Amino acid sequence: MQEIISKGKCRICNKEFSQSRIRKHILSCNKDNGKEKVFLIKAEAGPFWVYFEIEAKKNLKQLDQFLRNLWLECCGHLSAFTINNQRYSIYEQELDYDEKSMNVKLKEILKPNLKFNYEYDFGTTTELNLECLKEKDGNKGINLIARNEPIDFKCKKCTARAEEVCVQCIWDGKGFVCKRCSKQHKCVEPYFLPIVNSPRIGMF
Repeated sequence: MQEIISKGKCRICNKEFSQSRIRKHILSCNKDNGKEKVFLIKAEAGPFWVYFEIEAKKNLKQLDQFLRNLWLECCGHLSAFTINNQRYSIYEQELDYDEKSMNVKLKEILKPNLKFNYEYDFGTTTELNLECLKEKDGNKGINLIARNEPIDFKCKKCTARAEEVCVQCIWDGKGFVCKRCSKQHKCVEPYFLPIVNSPRIGMF
C-alpha cells in the first residue's frame, strides 16, 4: 500500500490534524462531558484511524459490531480480540480453555494505556491496533471523536486520483489506478474494487 499521511478533523473543535498529531490533540481537547463512565479508544491500521468513546459497561461484542459497521463488514467473517495475551472470539460460548467469549464487559478487561489487537476475517485478515487512551465521563453509546478523511490515493501509472484498486497488485502498492488506466492495467488476473475509506480496501 502507498505510504501516505492521512488527515482528519476533531469533531469537538472541527480543527484538522495529521495522523501523527491528532492523538496529542484529542487527549487535550476531549474533556469530561457526560454522566457515563466511558473509555476513549484509538483504532488504526496503516493510514486509517479513528478515535471514539464507548461506555465502559458495554461488552467486546458491541465493540466488535461497531468496528464492523464502521470499517470492516462485508460477508459476516469471524473476528477476535487479543487483550493481555487472552483471545476473545465472536462465539457466544467459550470454545476451549485458551479462548473466551466476547460477552465480557469492557470495564472488566480494559484500562488506560492498554494496547490490544483485533482481527477480522481469518482468510484475508485485516488487523487493527487499538489502544485504550483513558477512562473518563462521557455520553451514552459509542461516539466518534475523530476519523481520517478519505485518502487521496494516486494512480500508479499517471498520478491522477485513483478510483479503483486491483486486488492482485495492492500488496506491492501498484494496484491503485484511475478508470482510464485500469483498461491498460496488466497483471495475471486483474480484478478491481472501488477505493473505500477502510483498512479493508482491496479485500473481499
